[in-house]
Amino acid sequence: MSVELYTPIFVLGGIGAAFVVVSMVAGAVLGPKRYNRAKMQAYECGIEPTPQPAGGGRFTVKYYMTAMMFIVFDIEIIFLIPWAVHFDALGWFGLVAIVLFLVNVSIAYAYEWRRGGLEWD
Repeated sequence: MSVELYTPIFVLGGIGAAFVVVSMVAGAVLGPKRYNRAKMQAYECGIEPTPQPAGGGRFTVKYYMTAMMFIVFDIEIIFLIPWAVHFDALGWFGLVAIVLFLVNVSIAYAYEWRRGGLEWD
């Protein structure tokens, strides 16, 4: 293989990098610089910000559990995409495998639901 095959990829990558650099510099130079107290505070989706102790503060375990449940179920559902793309080629084996997979995911989902892991307090 020669480098000529990769030239369009390098050119497109260079154009993309140049666009990013020019956009960042233009935003920093030409953007408004009106700082006030409200603009400098953390945005908390409409909730009034609470004072944090020095060093940040602690998050509750519920926050981490919700994030981990999202990651686990999201990655499990992503496994459905290759199955859907190659559905015809997999035949009965693919159908049985995906049914067992969906049963497994459904059991885990029902367990979390029964345990109250999806409730917001």
